[in-house]
Amino acid sequence: MRPVFVCLVAAALCGCATSGTERAALPAAPQTPVAIAGPAPAVSQRAFSAIVVDARNGRIVHQDRADELRYPASLTKMMTLYMVFEQLAAGRLKVNSPLSVSANAASRPPSKIGVKAGTVITVDTAARALAVRSANDVAVVVAENLAGSEAAFAAAMTQRARALGMTRTRFVNASGLPDPNQVTTARDIAILGKALSDKYPKWFAYFSTREFSYNGRKWRNTNRLLRSVDGMNGIKTGYIRASGYNLAASVRRGGRHMIAVVIGGKSGRARNAAMKALIDTHMGKLSGGGLGGIRLF
Repeated sequence: MRPVFVCLVAAALCGCATSGTERAALPAAPQTPVAIAGPAPAVSQRAFSAIVVDARNGRIVHQDRADELRYPASLTKMMTLYMVFEQLAAGRLKVNSPLSVSANAASRPPSKIGVKAGTVITVDTAARALAVRSANDVAVVVAENLAGSEAAFAAAMTQRARALGMTRTRFVNASGLPDPNQVTTARDIAILGKALSDKYPKWFAYFSTREFSYNGRKWRNTNRLLRSVDGMNGIKTGYIRASGYNLAASVRRGGRHMIAVVIGGKSGRARNAAMKALIDTHMGKLSGGGLGGIRLF
């Protein structure tokens, strides 16, 4: 795995040639950027925010406190997987590439799939575990194999977020486990959701996987709306006590494509109801043409 480590860290931490192109194409959010390092910013715990984006043209059709800082929780794993997809697309990883499991990774708290120290899993298994189970142990496996340590990987994640235009996001771990320094916004998560769908459509299909089996046990996707909302094809749920219940969603219907984000739901049911309401209210407003309003990108 050493070639992946060298490329990932050199590109993300030193500034790769494509970063400038990405940044020019995706202007920064209209808020003060969060410093990559420094003290934890002030964040309102369990506060609600939301955004709905026409994914075909990048226009915002609804937003509610979309640029206020929030805790991403397991929405973090969207970026963890973005980093994996980047390596797959570049040919530096294959779906059957082995990833070594350290004692540190195996010791992470739930949710997890129970990987054992000293074993290996494939990239394909890792991607499914992250997208379906939101496995914290596997997030660290990915981080350590791609960047040598979780801290180095989180720094690379933050740099990649900056390149995408996610100016108010800072990562300090690969899983989304509680840390006051790990922050984002609904707008930034929407930018990431659109980038995942646009840049890596082949690998984006992992987010629509409904079930995943590992070591004789089966898990169902934590995004229950995959089964009940017509056209939903991902993306990711998240929860920690300080964030509330989060969900980023991708929905395709009749040639329309929506990226929507809800952060700070009071419960999983309330979050899902809020997302359904956003989809029902705004799906008909989307098109592939020139809507008015605010451009996300």
